[in-house]
Amino acid sequence: MTFFLRWLAPRWGGLIGALSLLASASAMAHPHGWIDISVRVLTDDEGRVTGLHQTWQMDPFYSLVVFDELQRVEGATLDEGLDQLGGEIRNNLASQGYFTEVRVDGEPLPLNEVSEYTAMRRDNRLTFIFILPFASTPALSGSTLTYQVYDPTYYLEVVHEAEDDAPSDNALVLRAMPECELTVLPADPDPEKVMEASLLDADESGEPELGRYFAETGQVVCP
Repeated sequence: MTFFLRWLAPRWGGLIGALSLLASASAMAHPHGWIDISVRVLTDDEGRVTGLHQTWQMDPFYSLVVFDELQRVEGATLDEGLDQLGGEIRNNLASQGYFTEVRVDGEPLPLNEVSEYTAMRRDNRLTFIFILPFASTPALSGSTLTYQVYDPTYYLEVVHEAEDDAPSDNALVLRAMPECELTVLPADPDPEKVMEASLLDADESGEPELGRYFAETGQVVCP
């Protein structure tokens, strides 16, 4: 079952069937689609990091299929479908740590549950926006924060929003502390991992956490 299928509520049986057919007809090698993300690092008035505001834009092909099928659901508007889909996305991601790992000075930062989220149609793409709060809020001053967002199965590739083959100005933002240096570090997977991913069929999974090897790293260094 694809990443998108796991997001869908039981009500959307027609959509699940359509996406299943598309998945079986897709290219054999992983990944089979992508998500463009942008991240805003959230801080409080004392300079402590409190969470990540994430915006995920699904690739145009999957977005088109999702919108088309949601509009075919009898007795429901597109907005109603998106509202229910947003809840399913949130619930399924919650069981997988929201596909996000965060560290401060190399130590894992525990996450809290997401309560603020929405799914919408933006620029004809399915867009999921949410605030991922942290369970602890360390000071950023004198620290380095890093995060990775990735699909562990690597069915979908997660990349930062880009312009001209480089991260866009909106890819990683920290407005409250302009003295911090923000960088999106590209993935550098071992050639063996690239080969492993290329040999996987649509219904196969590689080793656990295969997606980690292909994950970009957001880095925030504060003096």
